[in-house]
Amino acid sequence: MSLDESEQKIDAREGIVHSSIPEDELARLSDDIISALKTVYDPEIPADIFELGLVYKIDIEDDRMVKIVMTLTAPGCPVAGEMPGWVENAVGAVEGVSGVDVSMTFDPPWTPDRMSEEAQVAVGWY
Repeated sequence: MSLDESEQKIDAREGIVHSSIPEDELARLSDDIISALKTVYDPEIPADIFELGLVYKIDIEDDRMVKIVMTLTAPGCPVAGEMPGWVENAVGAVEGVSGVDVSMTFDPPWTPDRMSEEAQVAVGWY
């Protein structure tokens, strides 16, 4: 089967983001950032924020700036003003991270089905 010039070629790689960070370093940074996030706990729930499913997105920029989009279990969470700072401090301590930007969102709202099995066990739901 040949393509004539009027047919559009589809690139299966479209949408894949490539990084200038070497693959092994990117893997280490990713693992270390997740480990750092697992040191941050919601004081009302005996599980870390990563396993609770509060972290929606982690982007590592080419300059090693880390951008995190996260939520809270509820908009009125008593630590709403403090949690972004805890996350920034934990991730900022990771070797190789140049800075951290934490953004809060409530869209979509957090629900317990975002929790990992580990978190469900920690809170006694599993």
